[in-house]
Amino acid sequence: MFKNVHFSEFRCKDTTKFAYMQKKVYLCSVFLNSKKTNMNKYIYQDSTIAFVTAAVQTCLLLEKTNEHERDEWREQMVRLLPVLYLRARLLEETEPMLEDEPQRFVTEEDYNFVLVGVRELMGQDDAYLDVFVDQGIYTDEIQTAYISEGLADIYQELKDLAAAFQTREEPLMNDAVLVCRQAFYDHWGRKLLAVLRALHEISDASYQ
Repeated sequence: MFKNVHFSEFRCKDTTKFAYMQKKVYLCSVFLNSKKTNMNKYIYQDSTIAFVTAAVQTCLLLEKTNEHERDEWREQMVRLLPVLYLRARLLEETEPMLEDEPQRFVTEEDYNFVLVGVRELMGQDDAYLDVFVDQGIYTDEIQTAYISEGLADIYQELKDLAAAFQTREEPLMNDAVLVCRQAFYDHWGRKLLAVLRALHEISDASYQ
């Protein structure tokens, strides 16, 4: 029985280099195993592996806000989010392999850890103005949104995916990608673009 996975297993407590090595070792092991069995499987396609890699990188960065200066962290996020968006757009469709929805791993503690970390790092720049979206339709209403909340919502989807891949259970991995891809089109893809715009405005202002 698979235990509840916390991303602390991915989190680096020592150095960025060690965290990078952890991520590379895990993803390479998945890819190398795929060469031995069924390279045609959806979860072992290049587009899927590329997306999972970007997802893990994003989770690592979101979990290490306390290890970065604000400008350094923000610059890394501005560079990473477009890659994540592109990788999600390039995912192909697949069919579910499980009868029920795939297991979810994110806890409220996980979510709040990222939410508070980003909020404290961004400070007064956490809030930005955005248009209100009602059932996928943009309106004329302007609302205050928060970078921390948008990134925590994205993190929740990505961490569930990464934890599913850590189980090495192929049906769960397959359906986790399917759910994450659908959620991208439903909500977190739009949130990513909104957060990226807000971060870009802050970055652009710092160069003026």
